[in-house]
Amino acid sequence: MGRASPARCAAENCGLQERIGKAITIIKYKKMDKIYVFLATGFEDVEALGFVDVCRRANLPVCMVSVTGDKVVSSAHNVGIVADALFDDIDFSDACLLYLPGGMPGATNLDNHTGLRGLIMQHYESGKPLAAICAAPLVYGNLGLLEGKNATCYPGFEDYLTGAKTTGELVVHDGQFFLGKGPAAVLQLSYEIVAYFCGQDVADEICKGMLYPEIF
Repeated sequence: MGRASPARCAAENCGLQERIGKAITIIKYKKMDKIYVFLATGFEDVEALGFVDVCRRANLPVCMVSVTGDKVVSSAHNVGIVADALFDDIDFSDACLLYLPGGMPGATNLDNHTGLRGLIMQHYESGKPLAAICAAPLVYGNLGLLEGKNATCYPGFEDYLTGAKTTGELVVHDGQFFLGKGPAAVLQLSYEIVAYFCGQDVADEICKGMLYPEIF
């Protein structure tokens, strides 16, 4: 079956998934590996769901995990979101990236979760990537993982990023860490993570399909 012309693809919003499907063959981890997004009471809505949206457009396997013991987690703006799984029901052996949305008290609730902190340390020691946005980089900072790293976070939380070189940039990628400054950073951060796993071409296609370049 022939590929649709660019004009037809634009009109019918097709073609993108086909190109993404082919590009997924260059994904850096096994097909069954997953990105885990952790939801605590008070998480920032757009920072969690915007990231999940972009990753799923790229056909990346994403699992939203509740750390509250209840699958329905209340966001910072009192929106109940149904998680895919509970923290205690997953062994995380297939994790390729851990993502922490910000929001308050969501970020501090994540920081106070002993099991999550232990998982982060295991993931870090295995050399796998970690991501966080807004206030949530404080979790990595409090674990001492950002020492000597370039980092960013929501203004006012810099003191929690122990030993980090805070840049104030919207998005920072340094070594294992992908960090975003706040809600406005979620799309750019998501595109960078998609590019990391699937290649820049896939990230660019999704970016264009979402009309992101028209903002500027």
